Amino acid sequence: MSVESHSIFYCPKRTGRSTTVEIHCKQYIMALNKTQKQEIVKQLTEDVKNQKSLVFVSVDGLKVKDLSALRKKVREVGGKIQVIKKTLMKLVFEKAGLKFPEGLVGEIALIFGIQDETAPIKSAYEFSKKNENLKLLDGILENNLIGKENIIAIAQLPSKKELLGKLVGTVAAPMSGILNVLQGNMRGLVVVLNAIGTKK
Repeated sequence: MSVESHSIFYCPKRTGRSTTVEIHCKQYIMALNKTQKQEIVKQLTEDVKNQKSLVFVSVDGLKVKDLSALRKKVREVGGKIQVIKKTLMKLVFEKAGLKFPEGLVGEIALIFGIQDETAPIKSAYEFSKKNENLKLLDGILENNLIGKENIIAIAQLPSKKELLGKLVGTVAAPMSGILNVLQGNMRGLVVVLNAIGTKK
């Protein structure tokens, strides 16, 4: 059984999509037995060890439908999101050998950067600007806590695709100049050769 199957997105439907994440999550976590919780901790520990980046976000007051929308956006950029009680979360970080940020209150979700370090961070940041119930709290990059300010700074940086486009443009400019020079020289050489051929 995967961690995904234990996430709040698979909680009983009877609570309704308008229910807040906090209520929805508490109802589901309470239904888990000890073995299921141990399995969640084990799999999440592996996820935490293998992540490229992590963002801690507060989902207090966030509707389940809104978190589902965020989940979709994060998945589209190769990341994933998990909501889990802080007691289990602390155990996961302890087993993974990483420092757990202090002072986190309320219902917390973890956003994992799996394929890309920055894309999930950007998705969370952009979502938080449209939904005030999602708040960026802290983050981990290269296994070090980096704080909310740095998370926001990273989110505001150009994406890898944008940086690559700028790099290609920068490289292409002098290359096009060189090509023009070479083409000009070749045209000049052709003219000279034709002139010599005519004289002969």
